[in-house]
Amino acid sequence: MKLCLAVLAAYLALAIFGEVQYRMAEYRDVTPAYNTVDMSARYSPPCREHWLGTDNLGRSVALRLVQGTRIAFHVGIMTSLIAIPLGVFLGLMGGYFGGKIDSLVVWLTATVASMPGLLFILAISLVAGKGLLGIYLGIGLTTWVGVCRTIRAETIKHASRAYVLAAKTLGYSHARIMFRHILPNVAHIILIQFSLRFPSAVSTEVFISFLGIGVQGEPSWGVMINNARLRLWQGVWWELAFTTLAIFGLVLSFNHLADYLRDRLDPALRSEIK
Repeated sequence: MKLCLAVLAAYLALAIFGEVQYRMAEYRDVTPAYNTVDMSARYSPPCREHWLGTDNLGRSVALRLVQGTRIAFHVGIMTSLIAIPLGVFLGLMGGYFGGKIDSLVVWLTATVASMPGLLFILAISLVAGKGLLGIYLGIGLTTWVGVCRTIRAETIKHASRAYVLAAKTLGYSHARIMFRHILPNVAHIILIQFSLRFPSAVSTEVFISFLGIGVQGEPSWGVMINNARLRLWQGVWWELAFTTLAIFGLVLSFNHLADYLRDRLDPALRSEIK
């Protein structure tokens, strides 16, 4: 677990460094180093000057990977800020009130779940326009269903417990019971869902950018893979290899973190371990 956290901390540090580099170039209104073309250094393999080699325009693969990490963290965090609050709110409403409200929540989740997820994301991205905003909305508005279903099931269990019945007897408002009593008892689910959703959102963004619909003009990992695959037959393997390794390391680390959080925070699993 310590190794997993160390890897995630390294990714986060790279993302912060990439954000500073991006903002400084934007503030100075200059071409950032990761987009600087140097035709004399094109197709350079990994060496002392360029640790991870260069691409077809002589741009550093290492610097572009750092920017890809920045974009990945943007996508993972922003889509979670859309999907998780929406799923938690609807899950609490349906599980606590039941009846018609619960039926409406169930119908809404079933409707969204029945739609082809990737096509829905592509449609929203096309409507919102190419770029990160379309990615945020497309992924965020289509991936809240799992969070909602899990929170709803837990809320139904907690709604009949003694502490909730006591709060109702004391005359507490529904909002207070839901958000100050039930929500803290299901908070572990939110942490687990975040650790699961983050790598899933990153993988989806990579695929969409690979198709040319996502990020444009920035070195997203999907854009880098799409560019690198065209030159693989020429023996230029390093851009595709290092980008794939970067994606693999991030997804694997977050999946391991999700397993650890589930084992430690899920009451049912804790009782089995004991």
